[in-house]
Amino acid sequence: MSGIKDVAKKAGVSISTVSNVLNKSKYVSPDLVMRVEKAVEELSYEANPIARSMKNNKTGTIGVITEDVCGVFYPYVVKGINSVAVEKGYQIIICDTQGTYGDKDAIKREKELFRRLIASRVDGIIFVSSIPNKSAEKYFSQLRKQANKQKKIPLVSMERDMTDVGIDSVYFDGYANAQKAVQHLIDCGCKKICHITGATELQIAQERTRGFEDCMAKNHMYYDRKTMLVYGDYSHQSGYTCMKQLLEQVPDLDGVFCGNDQMAIGALKVLKEYGKKIPEDIKLMGYDDVFLASVVEPSLSTIHIRKRHAGIEAAKILFQRIEEQDEKYHDAVGIKMNARLVVRKSTVKDAPEDWNLVDW
Repeated sequence: MSGIKDVAKKAGVSISTVSNVLNKSKYVSPDLVMRVEKAVEELSYEANPIARSMKNNKTGTIGVITEDVCGVFYPYVVKGINSVAVEKGYQIIICDTQGTYGDKDAIKREKELFRRLIASRVDGIIFVSSIPNKSAEKYFSQLRKQANKQKKIPLVSMERDMTDVGIDSVYFDGYANAQKAVQHLIDCGCKKICHITGATELQIAQERTRGFEDCMAKNHMYYDRKTMLVYGDYSHQSGYTCMKQLLEQVPDLDGVFCGNDQMAIGALKVLKEYGKKIPEDIKLMGYDDVFLASVVEPSLSTIHIRKRHAGIEAAKILFQRIEEQDEKYHDAVGIKMNARLVVRKSTVKDAPEDWNLVDW
């Protein structure tokens, strides 16, 4: 097996020059780079990744923590992150807290995943957190100290804006987007609109619920929080259960806004089982615009979230931080992603087809 000395000898350069080319640690003239790369290829030389990481304090890996990697939302995000990581010559370690419920088990798993990734000396972490807002500042202050104890490990938050606790963030305006969804239902003639939301502890659920309620109030719509707001967990099973509950509590409802498309698809199944015509009897709105929204019957009106692009933006921020050589303090960067209303046949019967094929 060839070693670095063999590469240096064949290329006619010093060992340090070979090291600088392989690690990209110092400038090397294009001519020498070509000679070294040619020697590496001819000798089938492979650098020892462990020795390499010990020398430059980089492992060539980043961690990604999601809340449900088997769902229909996060695979898009991970795909975007991975596309940037591959360009940078990095690998990603995907970790799953196994739920979007904000419960104690999910939080416990999240803390353990952070601990393991930091112990593995990853070069950065992109994460979706289940930590409730009231605990976020203290929790992430401690986490940043832990992440910077042995090496500087940058963190980037997905979905939630955590710039106020000093963490770079790529997020969506759930409040404004929920208002777009509800206003569309009102503009379509709905008089009694209900909402299927997520767990009360989650910031994203709180934002969308607040947007729903404020839009209802602004339009002087009738609203009874006790009967017209029900709590799911973003799964299609919970959408199914919640829709049954709403039909029992508000039998004359004519519109439903669901906190994500998966719950909306569960709700759609119930409405069909009850013989409800959609959108004539009840109009249905989702949120996220996952690929299933465009292929169910009737197709689902929703809010299009740029999921893959959000992953790309998060990865760009992370690698910018990784590549920064100085230790100067930087204000946390926050990127708010745009979203748009997608009108399909669950709210407008003669809406044109809007197939979401790009992300498939």
